[in-house]
Amino acid sequence: MSTVVARAPAKVNVHLAVGPLRQDGFHELRTVYLAVSLLDTVTAAPGDGLTLTVTGEGTGGRGADLVPTDRRNLVWRAAELLAVSAGVSPDATLAIDKSIPAAAGLAGGSADAAAALVALDALWGTGASRADLLALAAQLGSDVPFSLVGGVALGAGRGEQVTPVLAGTRTDWVLGIAGEGLSTPAVYGELDRLRAAGQVPGGADPAAADPVLAALRSGPPAALAAAMSNDLQAPALALRPGLGRALRAATEAGAVAALVSGSGPTVAALADDERHASRMAAELAGTGVFRTVATVHGPVPGARLAS
Repeated sequence: MSTVVARAPAKVNVHLAVGPLRQDGFHELRTVYLAVSLLDTVTAAPGDGLTLTVTGEGTGGRGADLVPTDRRNLVWRAAELLAVSAGVSPDATLAIDKSIPAAAGLAGGSADAAAALVALDALWGTGASRADLLALAAQLGSDVPFSLVGGVALGAGRGEQVTPVLAGTRTDWVLGIAGEGLSTPAVYGELDRLRAAGQVPGGADPAAADPVLAALRSGPPAALAAAMSNDLQAPALALRPGLGRALRAATEAGAVAALVSGSGPTVAALADDERHASRMAAELAGTGVFRTVATVHGPVPGARLAS
């Protein structure tokens, strides 16, 4: 193949329970992932060695530091890892076209890495199985396996242990990016501090995800709204108090419920349906609270070749 194009979706954690800090420096997680219709595109073509370019959302000015074009980028590392695994030379010209904002709690970097694995597997003809790609994805980052799987899935471990879950109900959302990116390690560190001070509860009860999964299978938006939770929301609000204003704006615009996605600073506002999401997005875009507003729906498939 001369050129291969793959796409992968953003994610929203509709349930995120964070357990204690493990000896390896990660926290034990129980999460419900939802893949939504905000996609990044990775194009792979033959090359001499590896080269990487990035265009699109958040790549200009200060964004250039958030989406590097060298080995700091997960796409570059995905290419090297697949090449070593398959015993091929890591030669490719790679281009990322971003729609998922960087450092927004939406796993944009993970989506890029997953799309790169799919694209390069096709370009190089490595014949990797889905299990092979998932094993490589887990080495790259906690959210990369889900970016491959997509849909709805339970995440365990540090999030890399992914179990797909059937979900029959479409959900519509408005994603509002409130300010600059938040450091994920800093948010987890603040959670540890708040727990040590007794200001927020601890634990990651596996059964707590059950109502969320039931709502995604067959419930109305109100059922999902009542079940959603994110243990990282409190520390994200502590580090970025302005997120409270963003959550209030979403509620005042008519969201069925709103929560911080992952470690923030994205607010995910649940809508009744697609038309409701469009009305909310128009209202939220005019508040001046969010730098970016997008309507999305889920679940959608994980990383795949473009048709």
